[in-house]
Amino acid sequence: MTGQEQETAPTAARRNAVIFIVLIGCVSLFADMTYEGGRSIAGPFLESLGASAVVVSTVAGFGEFLGYGVRYFSGRAADRSGRYWPLLLSGYVINLLSVPLLAFAGSWPIAALLLVSERFGRAIRAPIRGAMLSHAASRTGAGWGFGLHTALDQIGGLSGPLLVALLLALGAGFHRSFAVLLLPALAALLLLAVAQRLYPDPRKLELRVAAVDPGAWAGFGAKFRLLTVAAALMAAGFVDFALIGFHFARAHTVPLSWIPAVYAAGMAAEGAAALLLGWLLDRLGPRAVAVGITLATLAVPLVFFGGAGWAVAGVVLWGVGMATQDTLFQAMLGDFISPARRATAYGLFDAIRGAAWLLGSVALGLLYGAGLGWLVAASVLFQAAAIPVFLLAALTPRS
Repeated sequence: MTGQEQETAPTAARRNAVIFIVLIGCVSLFADMTYEGGRSIAGPFLESLGASAVVVSTVAGFGEFLGYGVRYFSGRAADRSGRYWPLLLSGYVINLLSVPLLAFAGSWPIAALLLVSERFGRAIRAPIRGAMLSHAASRTGAGWGFGLHTALDQIGGLSGPLLVALLLALGAGFHRSFAVLLLPALAALLLLAVAQRLYPDPRKLELRVAAVDPGAWAGFGAKFRLLTVAAALMAAGFVDFALIGFHFARAHTVPLSWIPAVYAAGMAAEGAAALLLGWLLDRLGPRAVAVGITLATLAVPLVFFGGAGWAVAGVVLWGVGMATQDTLFQAMLGDFISPARRATAYGLFDAIRGAAWLLGSVALGLLYGAGLGWLVAASVLFQAAAIPVFLLAALTPRS
């Protein structure tokens, strides 16, 4: 092989990896436009149908629990069967079509069922998509690859809530706003079909095979255990935007039609933070994650104690916390888990994190009724507790 050929093969492989990340990122763009547009008004929508703060928080928490808890089983099924694409497609269909169906919900139990169904569909496809991206990101740098995907993802996370805010401002109402979100849902499914045709086996994008300790917990080692505990602590204290939006509507922190736009600001912050923190992760290592967790803890008092300006600043920091959870933790996992078991690892990690999110959401919903001070104290305490555990995980050698 000539020197030119030796240089060309890795270059072509990296280019293919980048194209795959961008293509899946565009799928996520339209998917996020759909379900983040819907989630931006989930709290106020449930309130308009007569739901209480505890109901809103519990629905959000149970949705996240199901949305994370099922991931272990879908990830394991994908690893064992090798049928990544069919499972991924079925998850996207359930995830995306549940949102426009909210246009027909006339009571809060029906709306709650569809909101949970949306999270269930996301649970099916999330670990599979994460594993696919990790194969491509092995050639680009894990932090940069996942950060690029999240940045594209959050363009949709920004535009969906802004579209809903515009529709509400024009008097469309909740139900018609949900109906319009069918359009980006169909665009996402079309792009997903294109990605499947171009990349029938994304595992071929993998650069390397990492070592794994088969004798440790679920075969993933002490580093995995500690990282999972840190993520669970952060999730337990992390306030879902459904409760934040509910609070904004009830306390009149911002006008009702502005709530989706404020959510969009959080999505924009998540996209920007994912790129920046992902880049820092590749260069500075775990310190980037510690910074993200620290900033997330500052969001809660601003959101619940501040006026409109401080509340928006809090949602921006909330977006940084979302980037830390959804981008940096995934990037770190993909860097030391064997490719053959990566979807299972992502699924187990998310299942434990989802259980913590559910318990935390229910507790925070109850504390909201007891007093905002209790809610803020509990949220900050749990997220702050994640930092030393995470730093211990970072110091633990990979198995």
